[in-house]
Amino acid sequence: MAKIVCVLYDDPVDGYPASYAHDAAPDISVYPDGQTAANPKAIDFVPGQLLGSVSGELGLRKFLEGQGHTLVVTSDKGGEGCELEKHLHDADIVISQPFWPAYLTRERIAKAPKLKLALTAGIGSDHVDLQAAMECGITVAEITYCNSISVAEHVVMMILGLVRNYIPSYQWVVKGGWNIADCAARSYDLEGMAVGTIAAGRIGLAVLRRLKPFDFKLHYTDRHRLAPEIERELNLTFHPNVESMIRVCDVVTVNCPLHPETEHMFDDAMLAKMKRGAYIVNTARGKICDRDAIARALESGQLAGYAGDVWFPQPAPQDHPWRSMPHHGMTPHISGTSLSAQVRYAAGVREVLECWFEGRAIRDEYLVVDGGKLAGVGAHSYSKGDATGGSEEAVRFRKTA
Repeated sequence: MAKIVCVLYDDPVDGYPASYAHDAAPDISVYPDGQTAANPKAIDFVPGQLLGSVSGELGLRKFLEGQGHTLVVTSDKGGEGCELEKHLHDADIVISQPFWPAYLTRERIAKAPKLKLALTAGIGSDHVDLQAAMECGITVAEITYCNSISVAEHVVMMILGLVRNYIPSYQWVVKGGWNIADCAARSYDLEGMAVGTIAAGRIGLAVLRRLKPFDFKLHYTDRHRLAPEIERELNLTFHPNVESMIRVCDVVTVNCPLHPETEHMFDDAMLAKMKRGAYIVNTARGKICDRDAIARALESGQLAGYAGDVWFPQPAPQDHPWRSMPHHGMTPHISGTSLSAQVRYAAGVREVLECWFEGRAIRDEYLVVDGGKLAGVGAHSYSKGDATGGSEEAVRFRKTA
């Protein structure tokens, strides 16, 4: 029998919901590229209810304990002596979410001699030292596409919020004001602007499709160029690298995975190559952008705005400069954990676990590392190496909260 350690974010501060705004979540069975949504043999949760926090348990307890396995669920995952580390010595499987990641560094993997599967309930497995996982024979998997559209919708919302100066305008209403000039002083139309995405995979392409009706000039760069018919359909301009694209864009949206090749991509030098007054929306990973360089660019006016819901580390300490820098539209990492998305990634986790325990192959599109090498979506999107350095700073969230 296996021991599964599941790291989830905390329950709502006002208690678990007694009721929900909707009676159910939409049933999505097929994604836009034809990939089918997760299809486990059964689920033990009500679609549309909160599954991603500790009490929700991803709907796994009945299934796992019914088979004789042990399930430990915790939100305590930061620092030596945390609940996660107490259980690493005999954990067979660690499940985590990108929104409240259990950072599986090389040091932590060394403390987990029985660990065979690191499973991401969502998309993005950069919180695992992929190099160490390859060397130790650990399988790494994620639920590809489960919340890609959720994130794409969040990107569009944030672009609109930044360019139209929505958040400060809303705040004037809350404060009882009617300060139209103050609101309009940083508000622009989206029409006619040039927008580019770094990466045009499932999320990036979904963003481009949703932006086309806004009459943007659309640009993209990706290590895998899109098919000519898609470029014609969306009237896209392809760029061979990030530098050439950002020079012409008013808005840049970051939709690439975090790995050693993309870590700190947006440093002072890269930001200096952008048009003055450009905007960045980053819902990929916080570490793709240099923390202090972003704050400096906003203070100098090189950037007109920065929004995203990804930070490094996560959760971000209270004194993280992105909480207080000017002209930002930051949220905690929520874009991919809507109640709708939780249905799909919880079902995907159940499907992967069913396959694992029954000795069946995990879908290729879910695999990141397998058999000691990058595999499946991992071979397509990641590079060898480790991007977890510095993650120990997440422990300061508890100490400063």
